[in-house]
Amino acid sequence: MAASNTSPADTNDHLVLSDDPEHPANHICTLCRNFYSQGWVGGTGGGTSIKRGPHIFIAPSGVQKELMQPHNIFVLEHANRSYLRKPLDLKPSACTPLFLAAFDRGAGCCIHTHSQWAVLVTLLVEQEARANGQDPKGKCFEIEKIEQIKGIPKGRTKQGMLGFFDKLVVPIIENTAHEEDLTQSLEEAMEKYPDAYAILVRRHGV
Repeated sequence: MAASNTSPADTNDHLVLSDDPEHPANHICTLCRNFYSQGWVGGTGGGTSIKRGPHIFIAPSGVQKELMQPHNIFVLEHANRSYLRKPLDLKPSACTPLFLAAFDRGAGCCIHTHSQWAVLVTLLVEQEARANGQDPKGKCFEIEKIEQIKGIPKGRTKQGMLGFFDKLVVPIIENTAHEEDLTQSLEEAMEKYPDAYAILVRRHGV
């Protein structure tokens, strides 16, 4: 009998096949299609990951977001960082180290988009800082007295949602040539701003 070159990580299809639309493998595909229709991602850009129990479900790199299917999804064991399912013809998202950094701090889902609005905000904050003779590095996007922030929780360490007179603070980190190289500055921002639900990356996205 010929030996098989297939490893268990290539064949664990049961981890991603489910009739439940809320199953992470299905939900990631739905989210990616929605992000594409909103113009938040284009082509193969961006990434999404969901943690359920000990498993982390990760959208692949190199797949059009509006065409993604559950069988494209990677599954990682959170505790030991080993892949339980790894499609042979695909690569895991370059954002995986960033997702893991967030999951290590209690996140349940991570979304990375190239929203033009997010990019524009980082440029406006940079422009304002330079106009005031300040270094834009380390500056945050801050906004208050706007109705929409009432849909955002006050933070992991606080109860309730933000109010109209509260201030929403979103840290901004500097972009790097490769997404995985953002890990250290992302971790530093999450430690400095533990109640932030998003991190902006200047000239890149959220």
